[in-house]
Amino acid sequence: MRRLLLTLACSAALAAQAQTPETPEAIDIPAGDLVTALETLARQSGVQFVYSADQLKGLRTGGAQGSMKAGDALDRLLRGSGYQARRDASGAIVIVKESAAPRAARPNAAASEAPADGKPVIELESVQVTGSRIPRAQIEGPAPVTVMTAQEIKANGFTTVPDVLRAMTQNGGETQSQQSASGADFSPGAQQVDLRGLGPNHTLVLVNGRRIADFPMPFKGRSNFTDISNIPLGMVDRIEILTGSASAIYGSDAISGVVNFILKDKADGTTVDVRVGDTTRGGGESFNLSLSSGFSNERFKAIYGAELISQRPLWAYDRKIQDSTQDAPTERSRVARRAFLRTNWYDEYLDPGADTCTSLAALNNGSTYHAARPGWGVDGEDGYFCGSDSSIGYGTMISKRRGINSYASFSYAFDSGVEWFADLQLGFHELSMFRDVTQWSFQAPDGNEEGYFYNQATEQVEYWQRQFSPEEMGGLQNSMIKNRQKTFSLSTGLKGQFGQAWSWEAALSHSQYRSEISWPQIVAAKANDLFLGPQLGVDEDGFPIYDADPARLYRPLSRSEYDSIAARTTYNPRSRTDTLSLTLTNTELFEMPAGAAGFAGTLEVGDQSYDLNPDPLATQYYYYSWRDSDGHGSRDRWATAGELRIPLLETLSASVAGRYDAYRYGGSSIDKFTHSLGLEWRPLDSLLVRGSYGTAFRAPDLHYVFAGEGNVESSGTDYYRCRVEEPDSDIGDCSYSDEGVIVTRSGNRRLNPETSKAYTAGFVFSPMENLDFSLDYFSIDLRNQVQDLRIDGILQDEASCRLGQRVDGTLVDPNSPTCVDARARVRRLADGNLYGVSVNPINIARERTSGLDFSSHYKLDTRIGLFRFSGNYTWVRAHESQQYTGDLVEDQFAVNSGFDIPRNKASASVSWETGHWTTTLHGERLGRLPNSDSYAEVYDPEDGGSPWVGATYRYNATLQYRFNERAQLSLAVTNLFDKMPPRDASSTGYPYYDISWFDAVGRQVYLQYTHKFGGGAR
Repeated sequence: MRRLLLTLACSAALAAQAQTPETPEAIDIPAGDLVTALETLARQSGVQFVYSADQLKGLRTGGAQGSMKAGDALDRLLRGSGYQARRDASGAIVIVKESAAPRAARPNAAASEAPADGKPVIELESVQVTGSRIPRAQIEGPAPVTVMTAQEIKANGFTTVPDVLRAMTQNGGETQSQQSASGADFSPGAQQVDLRGLGPNHTLVLVNGRRIADFPMPFKGRSNFTDISNIPLGMVDRIEILTGSASAIYGSDAISGVVNFILKDKADGTTVDVRVGDTTRGGGESFNLSLSSGFSNERFKAIYGAELISQRPLWAYDRKIQDSTQDAPTERSRVARRAFLRTNWYDEYLDPGADTCTSLAALNNGSTYHAARPGWGVDGEDGYFCGSDSSIGYGTMISKRRGINSYASFSYAFDSGVEWFADLQLGFHELSMFRDVTQWSFQAPDGNEEGYFYNQATEQVEYWQRQFSPEEMGGLQNSMIKNRQKTFSLSTGLKGQFGQAWSWEAALSHSQYRSEISWPQIVAAKANDLFLGPQLGVDEDGFPIYDADPARLYRPLSRSEYDSIAARTTYNPRSRTDTLSLTLTNTELFEMPAGAAGFAGTLEVGDQSYDLNPDPLATQYYYYSWRDSDGHGSRDRWATAGELRIPLLETLSASVAGRYDAYRYGGSSIDKFTHSLGLEWRPLDSLLVRGSYGTAFRAPDLHYVFAGEGNVESSGTDYYRCRVEEPDSDIGDCSYSDEGVIVTRSGNRRLNPETSKAYTAGFVFSPMENLDFSLDYFSIDLRNQVQDLRIDGILQDEASCRLGQRVDGTLVDPNSPTCVDARARVRRLADGNLYGVSVNPINIARERTSGLDFSSHYKLDTRIGLFRFSGNYTWVRAHESQQYTGDLVEDQFAVNSGFDIPRNKASASVSWETGHWTTTLHGERLGRLPNSDSYAEVYDPEDGGSPWVGATYRYNATLQYRFNERAQLSLAVTNLFDKMPPRDASSTGYPYYDISWFDAVGRQVYLQYTHKFGGGAR
């Protein structure tokens, strides 16, 4: 019986569909395999049955035909099989051996009356779900858990794990897309999940309830995070998402929630899935092949599978919306890209002449021409240069990816009752993406990128800038960022029982993530020599002297010349996490008047490490515009935790958990006790009222602590000079809106741990059969949060502090902590030009968020087929942050807040099943977002127009045809109506829309065929 119950699949529909319909239905199930017959009955009646397919394997049934109730049909199918159907206390139907004596049900509301059909009631032993380590029969508990099954994932048209999580309404944070510049520079190919918008590092990602290694490079060069792009969707059985603090149960990282990927743990025969995909606008073709199989006997069980992935890249120039600077929303921003630029000391463009640019016309696919930028020439005339409109489109929107994921799960039952288990995961992926063409300007040996030198040939101080075309590089393919990833995870251990009710598990888990990442670079000194020649000294003003004929700048390079100054910088980062754990559970620790109390206790010892292993030359001033930091470190931890579930009354239960964590790293130690409390009140069989409270504690990320000092070139707006020198210009049109900035960053070993408090309160209600809905309030208050200071925010603060007021006229105290800090972090040259900004991680005072989650499910059986409806909605009441104690609290939804998160997200699906056909329409709504000006904190109401980009909608549609019980064909269309990103008139930076939330991929079509060989029919 215990083996049977451990195989139960937790389904969100179980509680809502627990009672057998009393209305007779047309049943047509032929004689044959019993498992196949039960699956057919479940589909025809919509009733959920729980049983062990292994125990029923090989049994036959005489079938059932005619108009009858589902319960009567089930009895006919089981007749003579040696098995019978019984209900547990909640009404769920379980199939057990006829000789199995029913256990006495505990007194509770559900069991106080016998079922109407008079069949005996047994209590269904429980399985574990995310949110608690105590096994429980009912999946709804004090904290809300969202479950997405493999069937729902396929029906809604999702083809990758990031697609699934992007649709979750609780996933409200701004993350990196595949065309993110920051992602390409720091974490190529990786993708994140950000529950509640508190940052990817505050969401704990588990696979089969166990931790996996972080992506070995930091998110935005800052914090550690988990890469979800390598999790094999084809092997996922379900995804469970707990939104809210779970640190008292799972430990550090679970401040904003837990995402638990449950992989398939049973196989009957061999299943093959083949999927091909394409875009209707062209580009980005994909191929996916997955295979799962397994075998078992009385002692040994093995499940294994593999998934092959092939994804071709989608280039930006394949979409008209972003293939040219002419796609920019304003006339001033439609200027060609400066492929060849030469200026004087005053930053006035020096005209190369039309003939010079004509000689370069073949470059950039024949798009280079004599271009002008109004107001940037000598004495305010038009500034001329050799540029290209279309070279802006050299970048990938979808990365090239080829790889394989494999998974295996084994178990062996010994005579003593002890069971050995092991889960193994292996992954190998090769990714390629294109961020931008390489470029050069003069960089001094000490890393100074101001770029000015005294040109003896022209007798003036000059600045030269050069971008390299695909023709010179030998094609875009030769300068792609490449990432070769290897992932490995192993969990193994023993579990069993002792005494009457104690269960135990001892497990060792190891997970590692290794990469080999290479970026194309230009060697600064070699490029200086090629374009400028040898340095002839230094003039009286400190400028290096060169005798450089401008013709050296304005000429195409041969492939050999380009190769002489080009190189690849290669990193070999790696990360690792190891955990040894012992867990004890007892679902009947002691008896109370309302029932038995359950207990779970855990002891964990672990170690975590990372090492960036950078190219040693990359930490020096060797490559142009690139001086990276090293970073490596480790930490040990141990923890002990206990959880108790107590039935206080027949209708009221409480859950209490406490955990103590201790970390040791870098000569420091951090430890803290966290706790949580949950209440469940069931005044009616159909109503659950619930609430939870939890405290959380999080040690700083390893890279926040151990990052070495490094520089990286970025860009920013010099708000001070814009507001002083060009106060009447829009910030996007300001002459100083795109200044080069040298960002210096280092770790901080004096960081304090983060702490938080989280609350949830709500209810789940099933007012009628086949209908349920839930409403939950959430609140998370995060203190001492560790974040890198934002470059744009520092420059905003510096300008406001120097001028004594913000753009909107709000007065600013120049002696406030923020102002003192901002002025110290901004470095300017003697002439006032912006040069650099220093950033590092700090403990900000506070960040808090609160809101509501709503979900609903409804099933309607009609003469024309079965309809299923589901909907989810998240509304964020408030999301506030405060950088330093004493500063103003910033409303992240306010105009000019500098944040890019939606207040609300929604999703809904409707499916129709009739005969062999099933079709589903899935829709998503993303609430309004700040426009580019508001995000940059420069929106001026007097200019007119809205500071928002309005709400957007996207739809997916799927159509499935089941040929028989072994073969199925599916068609999925994502972005059904081929919607492009919304237009934002203030978004003057390429690609002219918000890439954190949108892309220009357009409609995608996928064709999938599934076939099962051997075993029972599907």
